[in-house]
Amino acid sequence: MLVALIFFAITMLYIGAVVVSNRHYRKWPRYRIYCWCAGVWCAALAIIGPLADRGHTDFTAHMTGHLLLGMLAPLLTVLAAPAALVLRSLKISSARRFSRILKSRFMHFFMHPFTASLLDIGGLWVLYTTGLYEAMHKNMLINIAVHIHVFLAGYLFTASIIYMNPVSHRFSFKYRAAMLIMAFAGHSILSKIIYASPQEGVPIEQVKNGAQFMYFGGDAIELLMITIFCYQWYKGAVLRNQ
Repeated sequence: MLVALIFFAITMLYIGAVVVSNRHYRKWPRYRIYCWCAGVWCAALAIIGPLADRGHTDFTAHMTGHLLLGMLAPLLTVLAAPAALVLRSLKISSARRFSRILKSRFMHFFMHPFTASLLDIGGLWVLYTTGLYEAMHKNMLINIAVHIHVFLAGYLFTASIIYMNPVSHRFSFKYRAAMLIMAFAGHSILSKIIYASPQEGVPIEQVKNGAQFMYFGGDAIELLMITIFCYQWYKGAVLRNQ
């Protein structure tokens, strides 16, 4: 119940920021509100409720949670452009301080497409090719840390490829496309390795079903992300040629 209240508070904070922003600027697009709400509750489904409980004993359910928390929720929340909304809703002095944080070397390092993809896909390789997967189901602190990392790494990677929020340094579409291809290839290869080398202590049938769901379910979300990325690339090319 406490975690559910936290997710509810996060949802309401965004809506409250929209109300404040709309008083001074052009109305915030509704689709972004819907994306934020959907993204937050996709993450909530992966952490609390029946799916999360089943994920401790069913690898397929665990992998469903991975797709929700590490891929779909980050994509939806990035499309909601939370950083841009924060800048619009804060007072000028506070917005300038927040803008300096976004432009800091720290943020620049973690928002670099290569760094973000390494944290995201590399983290998954560590999770599923070492003893970390087994450890997270035995230790609550490790479990929490893994879930936080999966979401944040997924968010950073998505935000480093699809520019919806203000960024201090824009990388070219070609460079981001290369990082996108490498990351998706790493995700697909990992799912095949999981299929071929089942986790110790996990029923083989569950592992195979989970690995297939990771592969094909990941493809569906990746296709959505590629579509958005290509649309931005096309739109940018049109604007340059006008």
